Amino acid sequence: MRQFTAVVNPTAGGSSGTAALLPLARLLREAGAQLDTQYSRSLEHAQELARRAGEQGHVVLAVGGDGIAGCVGGALSGTDTVFGLVPAGRGNDFARALGLPSDPAPLAELLLHGEPRAVDTIEVESAVHARTTVLGSVYAGVDAVANRYANTSRLLRGAASYYAGGLRAVVSWRPAAYRITIDGVEHERLGYTVVAANSGFYGFGRKVAPEARLDDGLLDVVVIQHAPKRLFFTMMNELKTGAHLKRPQVEILRGKEVRIEADREVPYGADGEVDATLPVTVRVQPGALNVLG
Repeated sequence: MRQFTAVVNPTAGGSSGTAALLPLARLLREAGAQLDTQYSRSLEHAQELARRAGEQGHVVLAVGGDGIAGCVGGALSGTDTVFGLVPAGRGNDFARALGLPSDPAPLAELLLHGEPRAVDTIEVESAVHARTTVLGSVYAGVDAVANRYANTSRLLRGAASYYAGGLRAVVSWRPAAYRITIDGVEHERLGYTVVAANSGFYGFGRKVAPEARLDDGLLDVVVIQHAPKRLFFTMMNELKTGAHLKRPQVEILRGKEVRIEADREVPYGADGEVDATLPVTVRVQPGALNVLG
């Protein structure tokens, strides 16, 4: 029987991390599994807890949203530790990409008896920040600004905070001149954002890269080029279904290593947490994480 350590982000969606874990914990223990619950004080502390549990041979569960999923999964990337996810955040985009059940009973069944599968991760390298690893995507441009607004919103939560943040970001955005180098080939584009996607989803369920696969050893690079702002608002809605791919302003490139630069200070984010400015280099790490999902 598997032994689990749950690393809980107590701030994810208020108390929803603990609330999501309680029924699941009961089912795991009733099945005979051991479960140790650890509450993290910070993302760095969560990584420390995850590594320690992995060294003890435990399955490590990240309880929270995409931030702690990327943090804990990134810490375990390149190890033999098995990673599980208990979605309890605002976006839960990596859980969505894995197709995880939301109900406790099928999720417990998966964690108890599912076979781990190897998925890719993303190494993120910047001159300003220490090298790190995330799971879902790295995005540079108006969406990073929107995510910053959403994370600091006191009045709105979930998708509503991202909508409001997106509107605020687009209104004030001016086109950036990007230099995107993919596996050594340069592409110069003027536009709104560049997304290097391992997962197909970001921004609370938006299908930014519908054809992205977690285990294909490639990053899907989505470039949204310059367009009138009224059209960009339309494309924001089309992200729900992936219909934005039909727009001539949307370009999909693919590669293993992507460097993103711009003509001015443009913010970038990763899995909803990293908040920095370009340039950044990202690399796919094929099959680096063993996931129950």
